[in-house]
Amino acid sequence: MPGSAGPRSLGVPLAFLQAPVYLLAMKFLDQAKVYVRSGDGGAGCVSFRREKFIEFGGPDGGDGGRGGDVWIECVDGLNTLIDYRYQQHFKAKKGDHGKGANRTGARGADIVLKVPAGTQILDEDEETVLADLTEVGQKIKLLEGGNGGFGNAQFKTSTNQAPRRANPGLEGQERWIWLRLKLIADAGLVGLPNAGKSTFLAATTAAKPKIADYPFTTLHPGLGVVRVDGREFVLADIPGLIEGAHEGVGIGDRFLGHVERCRALLHLVDGTSEHAGKAYKTVRAELAAYGNGLDEKPEIVALSKVDALSPELLKQQKERLKRAAKKTPLLLSAQSGQGVQEALRALLGIVEEARVEEKEEEPRPEWRP
Repeated sequence: MPGSAGPRSLGVPLAFLQAPVYLLAMKFLDQAKVYVRSGDGGAGCVSFRREKFIEFGGPDGGDGGRGGDVWIECVDGLNTLIDYRYQQHFKAKKGDHGKGANRTGARGADIVLKVPAGTQILDEDEETVLADLTEVGQKIKLLEGGNGGFGNAQFKTSTNQAPRRANPGLEGQERWIWLRLKLIADAGLVGLPNAGKSTFLAATTAAKPKIADYPFTTLHPGLGVVRVDGREFVLADIPGLIEGAHEGVGIGDRFLGHVERCRALLHLVDGTSEHAGKAYKTVRAELAAYGNGLDEKPEIVALSKVDALSPELLKQQKERLKRAAKKTPLLLSAQSGQGVQEALRALLGIVEEARVEEKEEEPRPEWRP
């Protein structure tokens, strides 16, 4: 192809592999930096009561209203942070100033940032986790609005019957935060590009991922609900990993965060690759380099696309993968359906076992007579 000379990886131009992720994933946004500020408090009022036939009215300046708070709420119906691509600044309303006749200023309106389940709120350093919203309905107050100032009626004393002072309202709080979405799925698919992950997702769920015969067909994570033996679990597919992904090569390891919450991993190894064992070790090395316990999660290893292999090559690739993984791999083909149900049942077993353990670890409410 003209203009594409130079180093290549998996038949893809190097310039494409090093392209910024935000150019590759316009529809799915899993990270956003936003500025939030709570409202300032309203100022107190200096006022005196003046009415006919009332000689000593006295101070009647009201207090200022409190500024609005900044809230973050986990809501249903969202699966991306795309809303925060087009608006990055969010400010709560200021409190109204106090008024005469002891009237307190109105409170400033709060502002609520709505995010999908699985969103983490990080400080500006991108490391400090301020909150982790994993369930619909969770709502946290991120910043409090400033208090309203006292009006002069608050300063009246026996020795100062006509105070002429009032407090200004306190300023609101402000900060930059990162919103980072980590999809909540029970199991995740990992592997090199073209390992058959999207085909497996499409064959086992109602999801319709893009499928093609070139690398990096999947540019953003996908989710689907698997139904097997009358039970269900959520399966996540992430873009393929290549050697050096933890250093930003290809699409990088950015999307690995979406399988951090998974209870199990299904590692698909392309049976038509040059060496199944080396392909397996490449992905395992990237999982270990990413950290966060991904390389310690329960893993099911499967050799995919076995319908395209001759019996001799199938035996050779199976042995290579068995030596590398130190376990006997499953043999499957999402295209023909061979071995798919066995893989799903194996995943379901791990998922249900983890669900039981998590339920047992939940604190039980204290019994009271």
